[in-house]
Amino acid sequence: MIEKTQNIILFDGVCNLCNNAITFVIKRDRNDLFMYAPLQSATGERLTIQHNIDTSQVDSIILIRDDKAYAKSTAALKIAQKLSGLWPLLSVFLILPAFLRNWVYDYIAKNRYKWFGKKDACMIPTPELKAKFLD
Repeated sequence: MIEKTQNIILFDGVCNLCNNAITFVIKRDRNDLFMYAPLQSATGERLTIQHNIDTSQVDSIILIRDDKAYAKSTAALKIAQKLSGLWPLLSVFLILPAFLRNWVYDYIAKNRYKWFGKKDACMIPTPELKAKFLD
């Protein structure tokens, strides 16, 4: 059962950049705040439907926190707020209008398969990390 207060990161499970981003977050999530699910999983599909997220428009990283969905640069910056180290300082960019932030985000997202590659199947977490994944 997913609690409304959980922080869930949905990600493109076949994207190398997205998988590396999840690994990056896991290493810096010292307070164990986040749970993860590929967009291609049953949980990912259920949550995108529940939050009316069009995965043809948003298909990389989505944060669901307090039963609200955040996408694109807003999701990335809100995730950074909760990480250890200096990463929370990036949240200062939340003052910029989303259309400006998302222009950069969309450019990277559009080219991510070309630049970073793509897997044939979703990432399989190691036994130590399996508890952090919902599917």
